[in-house]
Amino acid sequence: MQIRQIRNATIKIHYGGKVFLVDPWLAPKDGFGCFARLPESIPFKTPDSQKTFISMPICPLPTTVDEILADVDYYIVTHIHPDHIDMEMDGTVGNMLNKETPVLVQNDEDAQVFVRSGFKDVRILPQSGLSIGEITVTNVPARHGVTIPCGSAMGFMMEGEEKTLYLAGDTVWYEQVEENLRRFQPDVIILNACAAELVDFGRLIMDAEDVAQVITHAPEADIIISHMDNVAHASLSRTSLSEQLELQNLLSRVKIPADGETLSF
Repeated sequence: MQIRQIRNATIKIHYGGKVFLVDPWLAPKDGFGCFARLPESIPFKTPDSQKTFISMPICPLPTTVDEILADVDYYIVTHIHPDHIDMEMDGTVGNMLNKETPVLVQNDEDAQVFVRSGFKDVRILPQSGLSIGEITVTNVPARHGVTIPCGSAMGFMMEGEEKTLYLAGDTVWYEQVEENLRRFQPDVIILNACAAELVDFGRLIMDAEDVAQVITHAPEADIIISHMDNVAHASLSRTSLSEQLELQNLLSRVKIPADGETLSF
């Protein structure tokens, strides 16, 4: 298994002889713009008003789009938010992606967006699991907000001849994440943990305390931290998360890869 941190939640996974590109946000640095450009009807209000004017993605891609897309067998999009998939003003998505490559999504609503965007093979990832050769990919629940969910989102499990991989997606720690860990006993876990927050939804993804909960409930797993240093509404950076985990003597239990870095298991 190889896991390459691309940028933000974009990850390239080599697993069981297949290549999966997760949440492909491929816009150039500052290409999305800032929250201030969004219509008032879209509730992306940050607790710190100055963050409203920070353009995103904050960092450039670590390599070319062509290299990122090379050899990809499947796209997996955990949910349709503008920091997980490139979105156009007309509502279409994934304009830089190969429309012939299969896309795995969480539900029919997201599937219809990809169909309208011209993708030829869009599959809803079931909670009963989808077989891809010798690999089983399973949709598992996620909760995208501590106040109310900021829309639906999923995580997923990959099982096969490799170690079991759990990508938790945009979620906070809650009882279903604990159940996912208990049910699947994953060996490798990817957590989105910049503690991004919005006024109407509260904290949207994990913070240091949530990471600590995962470590407690999966003491033997390798834990990778993702979704860092590229969105304006983040409350933690790689540096500040590392400092908080160090205070709890937990920093040695996680890997926080730089953009472009590859981890092998």
